Amino acid sequence: MSDKQRPDIPGRDRFRSFVPVTTRWMDNDAYGHVNNVTYYSYFDTAVNAMLVRAGVLDIERSPAIGLVVETGCRYFASVAFPDDLEVGIVVAHLGTSSVRYEVGVFKAGADSPAAAGHFVHVYVDRETRRPTPIPADVRAVLEGMRERAS
Repeated sequence: MSDKQRPDIPGRDRFRSFVPVTTRWMDNDAYGHVNNVTYYSYFDTAVNAMLVRAGVLDIERSPAIGLVVETGCRYFASVAFPDDLEVGIVVAHLGTSSVRYEVGVFKAGADSPAAAGHFVHVYVDRETRRPTPIPADVRAVLEGMRERAS
């Protein structure tokens, strides 16, 4: 069965935004490919870069911050340094204080991801670390990142 026939492997068209990520020499493991744990760093980098670029995340001063409470990943193909990657992001669920991102890691220009997973942020007050509603400006950006209706 080809990747395009497998419904569990998302295509590029599922994602609303893409963030370029460059692999690093240190990302490779003894097997000559990017180590599985490194993909979580790619997820984190892409999601936060998207929020910074949208002007809704000031890493040092935003009163509400998103903390990662859950993440998962499935692997379909290897990537290795010096591959250039494109990390696709879509908002799959938007709650009062939480957001679930679906993420796909693609070799630059590829139609099928090398890996796909999810990343859940719960927004908390920076000082108290207690859950807080997602700020209105952040929510507006996330609404625009939601999955398209099928």
